[in-house]
Amino acid sequence: MAQIGYSKKVMEHFMNPRNVGTIENPDGHGKVGNPVCGDLMEMYIKVEDDVITDIKFQTFGCGSAIATSSMVTELAKGMHVDEAMKITRNDVASELDGLPPQKMHCSNLAADALHEAIKDYESKKETTERGTKAQREDGRQGKHRS
Repeated sequence: MAQIGYSKKVMEHFMNPRNVGTIENPDGHGKVGNPVCGDLMEMYIKVEDDVITDIKFQTFGCGSAIATSSMVTELAKGMHVDEAMKITRNDVASELDGLPPQKMHCSNLAADALHEAIKDYESKKETTERGTKAQREDGRQGKHRS
């Protein structure tokens, strides 16, 4: 049963979404919402050497919101975080063989949730690197004192 305005790919990702769920202690977490339509998306990422090794999502929203979240996880998995930051709503819509114009905001939310998760990862990474550098410097300073 095809829905008017929705591609087969949109329906497939809505009926059988990929990578649904959460990740315990994610390296990055993004949460975005659109108060106008009520959609809410959360993305969780695991990253090794700046490559997204695992990605999960939870979405409260319409079929398009679920389908775009699912597609974003498929696109981003295995990608370097810098490349994943370049994923746009048009990339998501294209991969799904198009979305009705009134549903394009859903693909925007999915890409935004991914970008927020990557920003979270990068800020945690920066904090960790600063802490490690400070520990190394403390260690050197400690040696000089003795």
